[in-house]
Amino acid sequence: MPSPNNDKEFIELGPPPSADSDPGSNGRVLETKLADDDDVIPERESWSSKVEFVLACVGQCIGFGNVWRFPYLCYKNGGGVFLVPFFFTAVFAGIPMYFMELALGQWLSVGGLGVWKIAPIFKGVGYAAAIMAFWLNTYYIVILAWTLFYLVNSFRASLPWAKCGNEWNTAKCRSAYAWDTLPFNCSDGNTWFEVNVTKELNSSIIPSLYPAYNCTQNYDDHKFVSPVEEFWTRNALQITKGIDDPGQVRWQLALCLFVVWIMCYFCIWKGVQWTGKIVYVTAVFPYILLTILLIRGITLPGAIEGIKFYITPRINSLGDSAVWVDAASQILFSYGLGLGTGVALGSYNKYHNNVYKDAVLISCLNSTTSVFAGFVIFSVIGFMAHSQKRDVSLVAKSGPGLAFLAYPSAVAQLPISPLWSILFFMMLLTLGMDSQFCTMEGFFTALIDEFPRKLRRHREIFIAIVCAASYLIGLSMVTEGGMYVFQIFDFYSASGITVLLLIFFECIAISWSYGVNRFYDNLRDMFGFYPSNFWKFCWTVSTPAITLGVVLFSATTFYPVTYVGYKFPTWAHAVGGIIGLSSVTCIPAYMIYKFASTEGSYRHRVKILFRPDFTSDRAHLAMHSPPAYSAIPRTDGAVRL
Repeated sequence: MPSPNNDKEFIELGPPPSADSDPGSNGRVLETKLADDDDVIPERESWSSKVEFVLACVGQCIGFGNVWRFPYLCYKNGGGVFLVPFFFTAVFAGIPMYFMELALGQWLSVGGLGVWKIAPIFKGVGYAAAIMAFWLNTYYIVILAWTLFYLVNSFRASLPWAKCGNEWNTAKCRSAYAWDTLPFNCSDGNTWFEVNVTKELNSSIIPSLYPAYNCTQNYDDHKFVSPVEEFWTRNALQITKGIDDPGQVRWQLALCLFVVWIMCYFCIWKGVQWTGKIVYVTAVFPYILLTILLIRGITLPGAIEGIKFYITPRINSLGDSAVWVDAASQILFSYGLGLGTGVALGSYNKYHNNVYKDAVLISCLNSTTSVFAGFVIFSVIGFMAHSQKRDVSLVAKSGPGLAFLAYPSAVAQLPISPLWSILFFMMLLTLGMDSQFCTMEGFFTALIDEFPRKLRRHREIFIAIVCAASYLIGLSMVTEGGMYVFQIFDFYSASGITVLLLIFFECIAISWSYGVNRFYDNLRDMFGFYPSNFWKFCWTVSTPAITLGVVLFSATTFYPVTYVGYKFPTWAHAVGGIIGLSSVTCIPAYMIYKFASTEGSYRHRVKILFRPDFTSDRAHLAMHSPPAYSAIPRTDGAVRL
């Protein structure tokens, strides 16, 4: 019978299906409307196959951090010994949290806001994750714009950063590989003088002219600037002296930023059915290119020395607390935890998918990819050190310096250098692309699932509006002073203390507020068995302890961000602090709001807000498959919507 307001018709579906039945078939809860068709919630999609889900997760986890951050941290923190704290943190914090996020999304089949029905007082964690994901999507894609700029400039007969003499070069430009032009430093222990190389005095003659002196060629970083660095600072960025001087928008970078936003938009605009096809390319292609680059890298002179430097263990480093903090930070950041992405990707799974096995497999692949990428990078860095006649430690760098300075400098010395440059930047582009659009998917899934009537049927328009707004914000990072803005966003908005706090509260909310035993019962309902008790220990003890420990250590050793010696003004740090607080303050703010707006005694409020907000202990029967509705069992065995 229709309801009194003639708005909905309730369909009797008979007794709820058993936990062993397939909820994605005839056990699905349906709703029909007698009113306006615009009020009907469109059906929620799911992955076409398990392979698409796995590839999407692989693409989301494996990104720039595996290529340009892990190898540097490994060499910096004890070489091969760094793998000890690295894998320790992965086992006791990274993998457990990754498994938790995927399983939570799969169980409830809803995005990063809707899942907080399990602990309403902690829904601010979901809002914080959405805001943080928005900031991350806004600035992370700028790296893709830089990458595309370099990729386009690689399609030339000779790389534009290989030599001096371009319009952007200065008189100080000198290549570290140009030994026929570098001056000699001659010394006998008491006196020192410099001899410049000329046509008459070439590099083979000068040492014989001063037999009583030790004459060597050295590249003086204070005296010369490499053509690679000048291409980066004076052509790509055209960087100003500080954040107070934004300069003009670099139209080339703005165009590249627009192109990558268009690419990311069309990767997710139609939902996971479409995204699942894209990841076949973006998740697999980087591995092919990494393998090609490794084969080329290990054949270069000096490559073995670079690899030895990378993996040689320095045991005494294990006693340094900073090493363990670096390992924990790298693991937690590289898995993309706390941003709701894992929850979103898992939410499109079938209810009985064994995400337990998937999470462990993907996590192991993530960590081993980091190690594999280290061999690729340090084989080339060893070649750089050999060619420049310098120590490996003097050319090893982290972050954008590796991608846009060190590696381009090395490939410029290789035969057919444009080819290797194209392969390298194509690898970076595909690595960053899938991380970007998977994080975008997590953000959009959270909001669309929270407001399905308004947003699900207008998904393409909603995504386009958000992408356009993000692009406009991103224009501030492709001005001549944009690098300084980027550094503020990178340091404050979605990294460091803020994301670690998010992960801590997420873990506490599920394992302690909702209850780890109750969550285990949900996992058994999905998998048909209880996972090992090891995960209970991690979720209740080790993961919260590790994340909180890193937060406290980072807070006590906090240093304001700098960029190549530039110190930011106080107002810039204040803006960065506001950006960072815009997310994490949602957690206590929502707690206060929810507690104040809930009626009843103190004890009653605590009882309501810290317990699941489900209308039925079998709510997952209606929530795990599209559309995601809450179900109320009726006394006659039917399900009333």
